[in-house]
Amino acid sequence: MANRHIMTSVMSDILIAIMSQGVKELNIELPPGKVAAFRAYYDFLGSSGENVNLTAISGVEDVARLHFLDSLALLKVEEFKSKSVIDIGSGAGFPGVPLKLVEPTINLTLLDATGKRITFLKELCAKLDISASCIKARAEEAAHDIEIRENYDIVVSRAVARLNTLSELCLPFVCVGGLFIAMKTIDSDSEIAEAEKAVEILGGELQEFFDYKLPDTDIIRRVVQIRKIKATPKKYPRRFARIQKSPL
Repeated sequence: MANRHIMTSVMSDILIAIMSQGVKELNIELPPGKVAAFRAYYDFLGSSGENVNLTAISGVEDVARLHFLDSLALLKVEEFKSKSVIDIGSGAGFPGVPLKLVEPTINLTLLDATGKRITFLKELCAKLDISASCIKARAEEAAHDIEIRENYDIVVSRAVARLNTLSELCLPFVCVGGLFIAMKTIDSDSEIAEAEKAVEILGGELQEFFDYKLPDTDIIRRVVQIRKIKATPKKYPRRFARIQKSPL
C-alpha cells in the first residue's frame, strides 16, 4: 500500500511539472486548481480506458503532452470564452473536455457514435464537475437534426478522417460566421488542398493554418481553420457510405 501511495505521488508530481511547464511554453494561463482536475482526468482515463478502448496512448508523460496539452493548444488559435462548442468524435474527451476545464464558460457538447464512450464521457464530466451535453449519434445523422444543425460557434475534431470527409461531417454543425477547427499533422498540405472544393460546397472558407510544437517534444501539430460563410446545403452530410464512395 505504501509503495502504491509513493508511486501515485510521483506520478502526480510528474503531471504537475509537465502541465505547469507546458502551458507556459504554449503561453496559456492555467487557472488555479486545474492541475488537480487533469490529474483526476488521467486517473479516470487509466481506470476506464482498457474496457472502453479509448486511446492507445498511456503513461502520465504521453497523456499530459499528447492529449492534454495538445488539446489546450487550440486556445492559442481562437477565443473560446462563452462560445457554444461541439466536439465531433470526442472519444476520450479530446479536445473538448480539456478546453472546458480551462475555459469553463464554454457551452460544451460531446458527440460520439459509441455508447460505451458516451457513458465514459458522462461519468468523466460528473467526476470533474463540469457540465456538458453528451450525444450518442453518428455525425452524418445528427447533423440533420434541426435542433443542433448550424447551432455552434465552434466545431472541433481530432478525428483521423481526411479533411474533405471531415468537413462534410463537421461543417453542417457550424453556424454561419462560426469556425470549424480540425486538428491535423504537419504533413497535411496535400490534404488541405484536396479539401478546398468540399469546403466551398459546404459553405466554408479555408483560413490560415496554425502549426505548433508540443512542449518538450519534437512533435509538430497543425490546426486547420475553416470559417462558415454561408449555410450548408440541406443534402449534406450524405450517408457515410456515400461520403466514402464519392468524397467531395
